[in-house]
Formats: sequence, structure tokens, C-alpha cells
Amino acid sequence: MELVAFLLYALPMVWLLLILRKQIEERRNKDCYILDYECYRPGDDRMLDTRFCGEVIKRTKNLGLLEYKFLLKAIVSSGIGEQTYSPRIMFEGREENPTLDDGLVEMDEFFFDSIGKLLDRSGIPPSQIDVLVVNVSMLPCVPSLTSRIINRYKFRPDVKSFNLTGMGCSASLISVDIVRNVFKTQKNKYALVVTSESLSLGWYNGKDRSMILANVLFRTGGCAMILTNDRAVRSRSMFKLKCLVRTHHGARSDSYDCCIQREDADGKLGFHLGKDLPKAATRAFVDNLKEISPKILPVRELLRFALVSLIRKARLRSGKVGAAAAGPRPVVNFKTGVEHFCIHTGGKAVIDGIGLNLELTEYDLEPSRMTLHRFGNTSASSLWYVLAYMEAKKRLKKGDRVLMISFGAGFKCNSCVWEVVRDLEGRNVWDHCIDRYPPQTLVNPFMEKYGWINDEDPETFVVPDEIP
Repeated sequence: MELVAFLLYALPMVWLLLILRKQIEERRNKDCYILDYECYRPGDDRMLDTRFCGEVIKRTKNLGLLEYKFLLKAIVSSGIGEQTYSPRIMFEGREENPTLDDGLVEMDEFFFDSIGKLLDRSGIPPSQIDVLVVNVSMLPCVPSLTSRIINRYKFRPDVKSFNLTGMGCSASLISVDIVRNVFKTQKNKYALVVTSESLSLGWYNGKDRSMILANVLFRTGGCAMILTNDRAVRSRSMFKLKCLVRTHHGARSDSYDCCIQREDADGKLGFHLGKDLPKAATRAFVDNLKEISPKILPVRELLRFALVSLIRKARLRSGKVGAAAAGPRPVVNFKTGVEHFCIHTGGKAVIDGIGLNLELTEYDLEPSRMTLHRFGNTSASSLWYVLAYMEAKKRLKKGDRVLMISFGAGFKCNSCVWEVVRDLEGRNVWDHCIDRYPPQTLVNPFMEKYGWINDEDPETFVVPDEIP
């Protein structure tokens, strides 16, 4: 009887312990670490200086003086310097007549440079990769780009591959989210995420201002990274994913249409950036922050913000004071939850707007500004150049948290927070120039060289044979 009584008491306890152990193991499997990453830097022969940019614009025959003035204003205010990179097709003068091979060669140069370096440095052989995710929005091809990588590096037949297109500049965090969800159901796995954009097939040779702007803003770049949920290599990893939030406003027509690939009135294909884009980005940004804030901010900051907001609303409803007297709108202090801000380099206005809304300092915005100046807007890969800048400047210390914010067509705003696993000061894509950043000025020389265009008369203007 005593044995029976013991078993009656012991068995439920053993069962509970087994359940608890299973839950702990499942929780551990949900961890997602970045083991290493590699940003791509093309050769100097593909660097876009001021003179060459002028030659490219000059040979675009559809443009007139008004388009020249518009492009000059756009590039001067863009925050982009003259050491960014462009596809090889631009230097061959064939951007108006690209072939599929041009797009594939552009991707191969990135793939086989960055992926090879990453695998060699990390010590992870291709046979150990369980998941492959590639996001390149503007180059759908058959076989897919994932198949191209699998063929080159001879991955295992059972590798799980995901090929994303059309996701825009926020695609890299979507790729990370796919890996995170795979890790929830499988233990000790390794994933390779490859993020880039193909520009060879995306050149717009019309004169619609909303579409010609993309020619000015986007530059060549890419990043490959290895992620894992194997806790045995946790000490070797660089970052641990704390949370990730995706916001998609595609149900709203104005958000869907503000950033879209389409043909212009003359049937020329390009990428349209509409006037509703700032509003769409703001709406998506606000909704995304509402969701991620409770996940990353301390309770005291959430309570402070809620209390100040209630007091301000009560004063406004009383009718005794106006909006000015009620004080400024309360702002959440994100610095109570994160130490670093990794902002998508969509343009100077994007960085300025996020900095203003989150009340960030120039120190906080420096990594994004410098990345925009040195590498330009490299689409979905731009976040990782910003992160690499922080690492090169030795800002990232163990326990620090990094907030990533990205925007993309759809319209989407995706964000996540990484925790730094160990002090980071490794060599990366910034090694060759980090000592020169930040420079004394970010003003590019385009206005100095081409400002004379603003003084020209539309009725008498003729494109000069030689650009001064």
C-alpha cells in the first residue's frame, strides 16, 4: 500500500517535471542567434563619382532641362556621397538595354564573394546549412536564386529553401522571421540568409519624376548571414534576437499604390514612388511602434507615457487650455529599452523623420547617416551596413540592445531588437575607411559641379557635348 501511495504521489510529479523540461527545451529551441555576417563591397572600378553620374544622366536621351533640375535637387538633398557602387552594366553603357544575364552576373558577383567569405570565416561548411532564405525583390528567375546558390555550394538535398521577391527594402527582416519560425520546430539548425537587390534590370529610361527618382536613390550592396538556434555555439555568436514585429498596410489602397513597379504613360517600366509615400510610411511606423514598444520597454516608461498622455488629453477635453498650453505631445523614450538605433537608409528625409519622432541625437543617427553617405540606399541589405558601422566603431558591447527599423513596398514597416552577445570589434566592410568617418561635411559636390543647370533657360537649353 505504501508503494502504491508513493506512486500516486510520485507519478504526477514526474509527469509535471517532464512537461516542464519539454517546455524549457522548446523555449531554448526558439532562440535565434546571428553567428556571423558579411556585407558586400564591390571593387573600386564600380564606384559612382560625380563626373560619371553626370555622364550617365547625359546619355539618357529622354530627359530635358526640367528633369535635369529635378535630378540635381534630388541627389544634392539625398545624403548620398560619391563613393557608392553601381552594377557593371552602367559602366558598359548598356543600362537601357539589359539582359537577364546582366542581372544574374550582378547577383553572382555578390553571392560568390560574400557567401564564400562568410562560410570560410565562420567554419560552417555548406553541408551544415539546413535552411536557405534569399530575398532579391527585382529579379525573379527560373531556376530561383536559391537554386543558383545551392548549385554553386552543393548544399544537401534536404535543405529547406525560400526565395522571396517583391518584398522591397524591408525584406531582410522578413527573411529573419522565416528562419525564426523554422527554428521554433527544429533543434540545432543553421540557416543562411542572403539579402540584396538587383539594379541591372531596374533602370528607368523615361521622364516621369515619380519613377526617375529611383535611379538616383538606389545603389549596389548585399549581405549574407548565418543564423542558428544551436546553444552550443552561443558564446561564438554575435547577436540574439529578442523580438520581431511586422506591420503590413497592403489593405489600404493608398499605401499599396505609393511604392510600386509599373509602366509609365509611354509604356516604360520603372519603380513609382508616390506623393502618399511619407504618409504611408508614418502610419506603418506608428502602428509598428505600438506593437513593439510593450515588448522592449520597461514598465516604468510605459506607465510614464500613459500617465502623461492621459493628463494631456484631460486638459484638452476640459476646454480650459488650447493645444499649445497643454504642452507638446508626449514621446516614448526608446532609449530606456535600447542603446542603439539601426535605421533603414531610405534617404536623408527618412533618417531625419525617425530621429525627430523618436527624439534621437546625432550620435544615435550617425551610423545610418554615414552608411547612406558611403554606400547609399542598398535596399534590404542597408540595415546590415549600419550595424557593421556600429561594430567598426566598437560601439556594440555585451548586453546592449539594437533596434532595427525598416520600410518596404506593400506598404510595410518591420522592426526587431537584437541583444549583443559579446563585445564586438571585428573586421568588416568598413575597415578600409572607418577612420575617415564621420567626415567634416556630408555635402556632396553635385551642386558645385552641376549647379549651372539651374541658371539655364528651358527654351534655349542644349545638352553640352562636354559636361563642365
